[in-house]
Amino acid sequence: MSEESKGRGRRAATRRRRKPPQRRRALTITAWTAAGVVLLGGGGLGWFYFKLNGNLKTVDIDQALGKDRPANVDNGSMDILVLGSDSRDGANSEYGADDGGSARSDTAMIIHLYEGHKQASVISIPRDTMLPRPACPTGKGKSSTPRQRAQFNEAFTIGGAACAVKTVEAMSGIRMDHYIEVDFTGFKKIIDNLGGVQLTTTKPIKDGGSHLDLQPGPHKLNGEQSLGLVRTRKSVGDGSDLGRIQLQQAFIKALIKQVKGVGVFDNPKKLYDLADSATKAITTDKALGDVKSLAGFAQGLQGITGENMHMITLPVTRDPLDKDRVAPLAKESKMVWDALLGDQPIPAAATENSSGDKSEAGSIVQ
Repeated sequence: MSEESKGRGRRAATRRRRKPPQRRRALTITAWTAAGVVLLGGGGLGWFYFKLNGNLKTVDIDQALGKDRPANVDNGSMDILVLGSDSRDGANSEYGADDGGSARSDTAMIIHLYEGHKQASVISIPRDTMLPRPACPTGKGKSSTPRQRAQFNEAFTIGGAACAVKTVEAMSGIRMDHYIEVDFTGFKKIIDNLGGVQLTTTKPIKDGGSHLDLQPGPHKLNGEQSLGLVRTRKSVGDGSDLGRIQLQQAFIKALIKQVKGVGVFDNPKKLYDLADSATKAITTDKALGDVKSLAGFAQGLQGITGENMHMITLPVTRDPLDKDRVAPLAKESKMVWDALLGDQPIPAAATENSSGDKSEAGSIVQ
């Protein structure tokens, strides 16, 4: 770490502005959450700026949670909670029965950007992890009742983004600098506007729940097929959510490679279509809630590739009270959180005893 970079605040990347290149361009960083994670910052002028800006939806996490949060760590790193939202109302109703408009977060990832933003660690949190859930604001001055034992993905259903963030912060002791949420329909459109994602499967994947049917070999997946892949669970590995996480992580790396290789900056229409679909697909915290801020944030991520992104699943084991759920391994999870707080690599010992990274599903996609 250089002396110049030390002491920069975690939010510095959001505030930085660079002189734009001669050719007007947007900076695209893609990853998934339920998707995987998709982040896109678009730079534009005039009508294009206002159009894209009007697409964005925001939540004010700071106002909702107040001061009852972990302290900011001033070491130049940054932590982002990324969720995949699967409310079954509106355009998402084709993926299951209407749930009355309540959303669920079946995919959750903490992205830790190391100081300098050239490397990242991604920690996937299984949706059925059993852990304590703190009291959460639920609107109109009311709060949910804290529980000593609750399924992780229920936090989002009960209290939305603020409760999901508060639950993650209570579990990890790490303050989330940003929040990004992606929905089903938006994810499909982003993939289609990218022109699909190239990957190779080593075994057949046929899943009735996600409507995916792939034979071994190379594929170029469209948006519908990509969504099917990251939702596939019962037909891979042991059929648990842990296998699905492995598929999602493999897909993210393929997706990042695709974004890096697509010449969107040389194709103004493709660039605009991608920016339009991405800004419609995501909900962010208030600090990222305009195109300029999102573009500045994305600009700080342009050095991240699949090769310098370390991806793990939260160290877990079978829950002793429910064989269909998992519980964090206390010692190993603490290794993960301590490493991130210190802006250090996650030690290999943190995942040696975990069920989360032993599924064969990750080897199915290359």
